[in-house]
Amino acid sequence: MKLYRVSQDLVANELSDVAGEVRRRLDALDIAVPAGEVAVTAGSRGIANIPLIIRTVGAWLKARGARPFIIPAMGSHNGATAQGQRQMLESLGITESATGMEIRSSMEVVKLGSVSTGDVYMDRHAYESAGVMVVNRVKLHTVFSGPIQSGLTKMMVVGMGKINSAATFHSSGAAGMRTMLPEMGRLIVGTGKILAGLAILEDGFDRTAEIHALRPGEILEKEPELLERHKHYFPRLPVESINVLVVDEMGKDFSGSGMDTNVIGYRGIRGHEDLESPKIRLIAVLGLSARSHGNALGVGLADFITKRLRDAIDESRTLLNVLTTGEMIRAKIPATMSDDEELVSRIAARFGDRRWVFIPNTLCLGTLYVTGDIARELGSHPRCRVSDEPVDLVFSGGRHHLTFD
Repeated sequence: MKLYRVSQDLVANELSDVAGEVRRRLDALDIAVPAGEVAVTAGSRGIANIPLIIRTVGAWLKARGARPFIIPAMGSHNGATAQGQRQMLESLGITESATGMEIRSSMEVVKLGSVSTGDVYMDRHAYESAGVMVVNRVKLHTVFSGPIQSGLTKMMVVGMGKINSAATFHSSGAAGMRTMLPEMGRLIVGTGKILAGLAILEDGFDRTAEIHALRPGEILEKEPELLERHKHYFPRLPVESINVLVVDEMGKDFSGSGMDTNVIGYRGIRGHEDLESPKIRLIAVLGLSARSHGNALGVGLADFITKRLRDAIDESRTLLNVLTTGEMIRAKIPATMSDDEELVSRIAARFGDRRWVFIPNTLCLGTLYVTGDIARELGSHPRCRVSDEPVDLVFSGGRHHLTFD
């Protein structure tokens, strides 16, 4: 198979001084910082510069007399254990030595109140602190649409509430999440425990683009505006009709669902509205990222995988995550091939070798490879630069040798 390398001119807006922007934005809040302990949330994967951002937040709080510490805020992730969630933070570079703050990891929670689908909780260490600084990236959610999706509100609702609040949130079903998220968020803000929020936006190359600091009462009000700004940066595939999409790696560090459903155009939720584009006939995934720690939630969105991906799956972690979300199709094991070479050859033999796209993952879409038919279409695409000469898709030890950068 001959493939053409395509470079996408994604929206670039990298901040030159991330730490300085964090300080400037927090200074502009002009809020009273308590002299006691302040919890700082961390836990979302794949956020650029997150150790630097968390460290800068801690230093800013210390300079104003507070005693900040870090809490893992990641719902049921990494086995829903205190040790597992601490290990997850450390794998992201968020360590005590790197941030200058203690990490207090616990699955203990305090009940805050109730909503229509169940009870709402908060991490005990956060609840017992003088206030909580909520830090997270704002982005599209992979299950539902709505004015508030992944961001500060979801960090408060699902992340800080551990597996308990995660279960309450997901009990509303995909159709109800868009209304349940702000309902639970309002309850949490109403406790008075939230000191402020720090929202991160990333550009099309997964780099820190914007920092926004919000007072507690502004979080639910302004998140929709930040989500619209995120859509401006969000990278997408440059073609709408694809026969076979080959994804080099899936994983929780690329998307909460392993592959971003907003990129692949498929949510995999029975009875729920799906995305209209792009139209992809088959999805093949070759590997699972090491930073997923075996959690292969979203593998069921693929049609084919390799044996090395299957062997990398930690079934207990994946099961716990998918049971919390309730969308069981996302953990189903697809047809499994021995390696990259068998996967490509068998799919091509049955479904043809036209309209193929190869990508590294669903987060980094600056470089991709396409078959000649798509290359000709993209020759006039304003965002794409297509190589003049194709490369042969070659394998060694069963793995392909395409390079993405």
